Amino acid sequence: MQKVRTLVMFALCTSALIFAAGCSNSPSDEELRQLQDLQTQVRKLEDQVSTKQSENAALEKQNAEKNGKLQQCQSDQDGVKKAMGGK
Repeated sequence: MQKVRTLVMFALCTSALIFAAGCSNSPSDEELRQLQDLQTQVRKLEDQVSTKQSENAALEKQNAEKNGKLQQCQSDQDGVKKAMGGK
C-alpha cells in the first residue's frame, strides 16, 4: 500500500517538474505526451489501490467470521468438557 502511494506521489511530482522545467510559455508535444502518460499511470495505480482496499476489506470480513466460528467452537468444547465432568 505504501509502495503504491509512493509511486503515485512520484508520478505527481514528476508531472509537476515537467511543467516547471519548461522554458517556454507552452509545453512541448513531448512534455504533453509525458504528462498524459503519467496521468494514465496515476489512474491505473489509483484503481489498483481501490481494488486492493476492497480485497483487504473482504479478507478482514472473512477473518472476523472465522474468528467468530472459532470462538463458538471453543465455547462448545468447554461446555462439553464441563458436561463430562472435566475441567
